[in-house]
Amino acid sequence: MAVTETRTLPAQFVEDIGTDLAKQLVAQTAVPVVSTGVAGISKQPGESAEQFAARQKAAEQFQIRQQSLAGLAPTIAGQDPLQQQAQQLATQGIGSYQPFLQAAQAATGPQAYQAYMSPYQQQVIDTTLSEFDRQKAIQEKSIADQAIAAGAFGGGREGVQRAEFQTGAARERALLQAGLLQQGFGQAQQLASQQYGQQTGLAQLLPGLQGTDISRLGSLGALNQAQEQARLDAQREAARQATYLPQEQLDRYTGAVTGIMGGYPAAFQSSNVPNPTPLQTALGFGATAAGIYGGLGGKLFGN
Repeated sequence: MAVTETRTLPAQFVEDIGTDLAKQLVAQTAVPVVSTGVAGISKQPGESAEQFAARQKAAEQFQIRQQSLAGLAPTIAGQDPLQQQAQQLATQGIGSYQPFLQAAQAATGPQAYQAYMSPYQQQVIDTTLSEFDRQKAIQEKSIADQAIAAGAFGGGREGVQRAEFQTGAARERALLQAGLLQQGFGQAQQLASQQYGQQTGLAQLLPGLQGTDISRLGSLGALNQAQEQARLDAQREAARQATYLPQEQLDRYTGAVTGIMGGYPAAFQSSNVPNPTPLQTALGFGATAAGIYGGLGGKLFGN
């Protein structure tokens, strides 16, 4: 049986491109994937010298690609000046109530009233007692004048009257002084108690203030965390670009080659022709001979 083959091959440049692509694909599969420079490469336990050398070479290429892609590396914007101002103002206000709590705490304790005693209390007492003594002296003089007018000056009756007056005046003077001291002490106690109430109110207010601080710091922390996460994402994207640039270039090259080769499709045709049998050969020979004889015989008989 005879076999006839017809092949339609692509152009030579298309075949060369396909061959080159196949070589690059095979070569790329042998390159280890690294995402750091040479400084970040160290030999690992169980790693052969050839494998370590291959990773070092890949790390060198990564550094070169990273430098080449510096202009395409993702970047993130810094904080707006208004954001920075808001953060500064927020942090300045945190804990500003602490001095008030410390001052209120000083108003507690058995000696707390002393801080609230009037600084003019002694002057008030001295002035009040001086006026009392002046009035006492006037009254004593009045007693003496009455005794003189009655002709009993220096007598026993005058002495008794004067003694009773002095005793009563001393008692009244002591009561007056004690009242003034008690009044000052009561006012100081009242102020200390008021301050203590204010401290209690601040103590009740403190959890709310702390909650405000926590919420404010949490918001600022979330803002800073988002900013830091954006920076890390940008670094990771830059490293990813530098790491997988060869594969991405090869993928684009593969797509281009595939498109070119699709425009020049190869064709293969095959046809099978069976060999003739002996009878077909004999009949074919006879037919051929008859034709030849007919062509010659007609002329022969005609002559």
